[in-house]
Amino acid sequence: MAIYRFRVTFEDYDDIIREIDVLSTHTFLDLHHAIHQSTGYNPEVSSSFFISNDQWMKGEEIAYLPTKRKEERGIILMERSKLNKFIDDPHQKFYYTYNFDRPFDFHVQLIKILKEESGKVYPLTVKTVGIAPKPFGAAVVPTDASASKKEDKEDYDFLNETEYGIDEAEDMDLDLMDGEETQDDSEEKDDFSGEFSDNENYEDDY
Repeated sequence: MAIYRFRVTFEDYDDIIREIDVLSTHTFLDLHHAIHQSTGYNPEVSSSFFISNDQWMKGEEIAYLPTKRKEERGIILMERSKLNKFIDDPHQKFYYTYNFDRPFDFHVQLIKILKEESGKVYPLTVKTVGIAPKPFGAAVVPTDASASKKEDKEDYDFLNETEYGIDEAEDMDLDLMDGEETQDDSEEKDDFSGEFSDNENYEDDY
């Protein structure tokens, strides 16, 4: 069976490349899933391939999870469309839009037609260049290092508060008590000093 090798590039990041082999009888949905297995993106979003010319102009649309309006118009669906039914050029091009809510646009071009090799499972990513950019609005997942730092900080705070069974409020009360005791000691010292001073005067009189 024939194997189609597609080169997939981001329209805005042409230095990021994926080359993917698929069976000629695979569907556009198979290619859609293969692309996002290679990028790490969630494939379960509304996306479309467009049959394209050499200038990457959009032609007939082949959709996945289309809007209701597109369905009513009878749009072609990826899961029902085999690749070999839409390829009539050895360098066939498809313009591909992933996730219409926060889109990434791709250029998908047929670059080789090969023979199927036994023992290989298709679709198959045969070349990967560059790291796919993060999808727009993606949550930032903390790295192991940052998570470790956070845990260390929490442990440190916990020890500071509970190592001696004293919390900050109790510590403040102790500081206040120390201040009061110091003040009382000072007053007692002053009283004692006064008495001692009177005794000195008494000796002087004699």
